[in-house]
Formats: sequence, C-alpha cells, structure tokens
Amino acid sequence: MTAVQGTEQALLVLEDGRVFRGRSYGAIGTALGEAVFSTGMSGYQETLTDPSYARQIIVQTFPHIGNTGVNDDDAESNRIWAAGYVVRDAARRPSNWRAQRTLDEELRAYDVVGIQQVDTRALTRHLRDRGAMKSGIFSGDAAKASVEELVAAVNAQPSMEGQNLSALVSTREAYTVEPKDHGFAGEPLFSIAAIDLGIKSMTPQRFAERGVRVHVLPHNATFEDVAALGADGVFISNGPGDPATAATQVELVRQVLDAKIPYFGICFGNQILGRALGYGTYKLRFGHRGINQPVLDKATGKVEITSQNHGFAVDAPREGAANAPLERFGRVEVSHISLNDSVVEGLACLDIPAFSVQYHPEAASGPHDASHLFDRFITNMRAAKNTAATASTQGEK
Repeated sequence: MTAVQGTEQALLVLEDGRVFRGRSYGAIGTALGEAVFSTGMSGYQETLTDPSYARQIIVQTFPHIGNTGVNDDDAESNRIWAAGYVVRDAARRPSNWRAQRTLDEELRAYDVVGIQQVDTRALTRHLRDRGAMKSGIFSGDAAKASVEELVAAVNAQPSMEGQNLSALVSTREAYTVEPKDHGFAGEPLFSIAAIDLGIKSMTPQRFAERGVRVHVLPHNATFEDVAALGADGVFISNGPGDPATAATQVELVRQVLDAKIPYFGICFGNQILGRALGYGTYKLRFGHRGINQPVLDKATGKVEITSQNHGFAVDAPREGAANAPLERFGRVEVSHISLNDSVVEGLACLDIPAFSVQYHPEAASGPHDASHLFDRFITNMRAAKNTAATASTQGEK
C-alpha cells in the first residue's frame, strides 16, 4: 500500500465565495456537489459508499481520516457515491490488519476528487451557520482558474432541492437476499419487498439474519410488482434527493397502506410515508449526518444514539395523535424527535400497520441502539398474518 500523494494544490470553493485551500486527495480534477458535514468519528468507508451521499461533497468533522485503510468487506454499496471528499489530516499510511488499500487509492479508483489539509473545524462552523451549500473541489490544472471563475462554476450547478436521484443509485434488476446466506437456519419466516432508492447492503442483511427473505426491487417498482411477490411487508430504503420528487413511490406507499400491508421505511422511506399520509417535507438548513445523533423515542422515553444522513424532513405535528391529512389512513403520531433541533425523526400510524424512522437502524459501523426496529416490523407482519388467517378461518365457517 502506497502513502498518500497530495502533491497538487487544491481549492474548496463555496457558493458564497468562501475559499479553503489545501492539497489534493484522491483523484485530480473537479468535483461539484452540495457541501455537507458528517460528524462520525469512525466508519468513513461506510459513509463514502452510502448512496444517500450522491451529488454531495462530504466534509469529515473528525480530523484524522484514512488510518484504517479500505477493505472489501465494509462497503455499503458497490462504489463510492460521494461527489467529493474533504478532510483535515489524511493518514499517510494505514495501520490496520484488515486494510487492503489506502483510502487515497480507493478515491482515485472511483475518480473521486478530494482535498486534504483543510481547516474542517472552520468549514463546519461556516456550514452550520450558513447552511449546506453548493460547492466545488478543484485540483491540478482546474485549480489554476481565477476564484471568480470557480465561484461561477459552483453556482451554475443545480440545487439539491428538486433533484430526483433514485434512478441514479437504485439497482437495475431485482434480486433476492436469502436468510440462509446470513446465518439463519430453517425456512424463511416472512418475505418483504424492499424498494431500493439507495439501499445499503447491511439493511437486507439485518432482515435476513432474522429469517426474512428480502426481494430488492428497483426504484420504479409498482404495486403490481409487490403484489406478484405475495410479500408479507413492504420496506422503502434510504436514498438521496428531494422527497417532493418521489411521486411514484408516494403513490406506491398509498396503495400499500390502502391494502393494509405492513410498511416500514427508513430515512427517505420516512419522508415518503409522510408525504403519502398527506404531510409536507422541507429542506433542513444543514441536515443530520453522522453516527452520533441523539433521538428521543417518545413511547419509551429512551434516548437512542443513531446513524443519520438526511437533508430533508417531514413537517408533522410533534405532540399527540392526529388524523392524517389524508383521513382514510386514520390517526398518526410523531414517534421520535431529534434532541438537537426537534426535527421529526419517526412516524407511527395508529390504525394501520405502518411506521418509519428518519435514521438508519442497520448502522453497519454502529451504533446499534435502534436495531430493535427490524423486530418491530417482524412483529407487525406476524400480527397481520395471524389476522388474515383468523379471518380466513371465520370465512370458511
């Protein structure tokens, strides 16, 4: 494994004209995207390969990055999805028995332009005060242009608002994840249809470990596709982009709810449930990203430390149960809230078997406080199956 190069001048340019200077990291050239900061102290490989970071430039608040290298086991998808990468102190050489490549090599392999030796504390404070914004990383010949030209290039890119990115990150073909391949003995207990809007590999594995067969379907799957599987439940994954553009998935979820099929959504799947119920969504000032976000579970009063990556949120009443704006779906309550800024972190339908959370309970690099949500979904599917069996027996009589 070779040491980090970093021989080229590099600039990080923000839409408001702020410039941060450093050295190249990864590929040389230009990267454009929305600058966002992630507060995790570990799990940088999982972060970079999370499809929810498509079209975004990740700023790592933890200063020392790359010290454990990269391996073939910890990726959350088949590639790095981040548009660019910003770090303070890039490890010169990895030191971990599992390391197979340096992070610098991995960034170059996927043509991801990065920058190191940036004052990421000052940058994070700037983004926290001003909000996530359009940005660009320029290195090599690209960094020789005038600042005015670079700021113009940054501002010419589209905003994250209004972006529909599900087709970019979703699987092209359906596939199945079997419980037997993840340590579960015996026949599958349930099967689910998981709509891939940017699903991370650990999510179907968490289901499979519990005896659930997972049929992963492309972003444009229809209710007819779901019904053809005879699935016991429907799951919608995390993913990038603006939930206001997800009309296809919102309509699918409404059909699922009308059919009383158990539903579970995480992150983007939470926002889609909110919109399916009739609530609105909005863009957060700088979002929640990292593996240390505190959330209050209102039902238990417990605080869960969660893994999050989202820039949009559901606009719903935070106190008490209320009828959904689309009244046929009955009563809904906000089940979880952020303890940092009171953002809605979960929804629970009280009259139909559907719930969602804004965070990532699979949390490959931790924490695992919210892993019980997979069991909660299984409980809902078991209850729905028992209810159907009882109704069938009574009908035969």
